[in-house]
Amino acid sequence: MLKGKDSLSTYQFNSQIAKHTFCKICGVKPFYTPRSNPDGIDINVNCLDTRPEKIIVVKFDGQNWEQSAHNLAHKSKLT
Repeated sequence: MLKGKDSLSTYQFNSQIAKHTFCKICGVKPFYTPRSNPDGIDINVNCLDTRPEKIIVVKFDGQNWEQSAHNLAHKSKLT
């Protein structure tokens, strides 16, 4: 994203740690700050003009978040 910060909205719920950022106009979620790694940013690669050559996908059981969050701890400097 190059401009349009005024068109973004951030939604937080429950613990208020995760920050889900949406476009107020089209509703796309270009990025968010995850609760499991609050010092990081998750980027929706579909919003990039050029996709990275290498993407590492980490499988995650979002339905059982509390039992699975430790599988992402290696991505944070805060753990």
